[in-house]
Amino acid sequence: MSTSNTPSATIENQPGSKKNYKNAIIGVLSVALVATAGFLAYDRSNKSAKIDQQEVQIATITTEKSNLQSSFDASLARLDSMGTVTNGLNAELATKNAEIAKNKEEIRTILNKKNATAAELGRAKKLIASLNEKITGMEQEIARLTQENQQLGEEKIALTADKEKLTQDLATTTGIKQDLEKKVDVASTLNASNIVITPINVKRNGKEKVSSTAKRVDKMVVSFDVANRIITPGSTDIYVLVIGPDGKPITSGPATGSFATREEGDKTYTAKVPVDLETAKTKNVAFSFEPGSHFQTGAYKIQIYQNGFLIGQGTKELKKGGLFS
Repeated sequence: MSTSNTPSATIENQPGSKKNYKNAIIGVLSVALVATAGFLAYDRSNKSAKIDQQEVQIATITTEKSNLQSSFDASLARLDSMGTVTNGLNAELATKNAEIAKNKEEIRTILNKKNATAAELGRAKKLIASLNEKITGMEQEIARLTQENQQLGEEKIALTADKEKLTQDLATTTGIKQDLEKKVDVASTLNASNIVITPINVKRNGKEKVSSTAKRVDKMVVSFDVANRIITPGSTDIYVLVIGPDGKPITSGPATGSFATREEGDKTYTAKVPVDLETAKTKNVAFSFEPGSHFQTGAYKIQIYQNGFLIGQGTKELKKGGLFS
């Protein structure tokens, strides 16, 4: 067996083998690079799809929020338009107003959130729908109440007109009644007739004698008849005023007072005589009076008043008398 000092050539040291090894490495790296590029492309595509999806969701939520805000603003505008009316109907709509205020506050809270979720926006949407239902109900209620108020207003106008007419009729009737009462009052005033004035001299023995001499007259007796065919039965006062020759009224003590006349003001009376009357029947009245001092010479005027009217008068002359009278 022969030996040689020349080294044997291995496969690695062969030029062809070394080239194949490099090509293999390059192939593996190429595959890895392609795979990496593919993965990166896939990952980038996947992220892009997610971003697009998120952008679509954000746009959808933004649009939904914007639509809800517009719907809410429209609801508020409807409420504002009812403001003037509801101010006058708060008593009837107080409960609905409270519910609406609660809904408005919750809707505002959701819409003011920067990152409101779809669930929250859905809640806001339901609340706005409920709000619109309540507003519609309020509008219908306001329309009904407004119509009722209008009818009540028309009825009030009619009643006011009726009241004014009744007031006018009453005023007319009252005026007529007052005129009739005045006429009846005047017509029921008594008439005095058959007035007789008798000067009386009272003797020491109590006997009475008619005398026309002033110094012998102790009292005057006045008698007259009164009657009225329509007067109501009952009692009335007759005032007699005696005016002396000096033109002054004669008083007859503490019973003297004053009475009111229809046309001459208040007068002082000499005597007040109560009389009980019957309809259409004549009543005789008589009384006597004495002055505070002796009777004076001259004419004594007798005036008879009833119901504020002068119903009769007469005059009696007293003479001075002779030396032996």
